[in-house]
Amino acid sequence: AGWSQFVAMLEYKAKRYGRTLVKIGRFEPTSRTCSACGAVDGPKPLNVREWTCSACGTVHDRDHNAAINVKTAAGLAVSACGAPVRPGAVPAQREETGSHGFPTEPRAA
Repeated sequence: AGWSQFVAMLEYKAKRYGRTLVKIGRFEPTSRTCSACGAVDGPKPLNVREWTCSACGTVHDRDHNAAINVKTAAGLAVSACGAPVRPGAVPAQREETGSHGFPTEPRAA
């Protein structure tokens, strides 16, 4: 339930700031796909942090390779380059401002 709520928050914030949230499949083999040639290697135990592609010989750090593959699978490998990271300022909505009904002047004793 926690992950679902997190994704829901990301979706509404992306929409609010005019961004696009791209999700990839949960079972996408990102850590075992060679980011250089695309060959998919077999499953590896979590203690294997570095591996060599049997097809092209490229040595991969497991997490770095997975990050490259996530960007590629999301279609952002080229389009994100040079894009601004921070969104512009968004003014608070009228109902978000103010003191939420608390008295503005101190009460007389």
